[in-house]
Amino acid sequence: QLQLVESGGGQVQFGRSLRLSCTASGFSLENYGVGWFRQAPGREREGVSYSRSGDDSTDYADSVKGRFTISRDYTKNTVYLQMNSLKPEDDGVYYCAADASGRGTLNSHEYDLWGRGTQVTVTS
Repeated sequence: QLQLVESGGGQVQFGRSLRLSCTASGFSLENYGVGWFRQAPGREREGVSYSRSGDDSTDYADSVKGRFTISRDYTKNTVYLQMNSLKPEDDGVYYCAADASGRGTLNSHEYDLWGRGTQVTVTS
């Protein structure tokens, strides 16, 4: 059974940090592109970051560039999203998704497998 599980979400103060984890079971993330997405109430799902397999190239939405970092731990079959300098506009449910082609994009339609999400709430 192919599955992605996010963890690490919660409540955090403005300006502080969280690290989200996305762990795969039933398959290896090594050959998959992985994307992080978020969705706030009443808003479209937004691409946050991605990591491509092979060349390990990454990209970020302009709104998080310089604050968020995506990384992989191949031994744990896990992808992380380090989120620093958090703002209230970062609130939302964060999802990870896997792309079997290995590419990775900020377009949610390119992904076939999704986790259930983890809530991030930034207080001020």
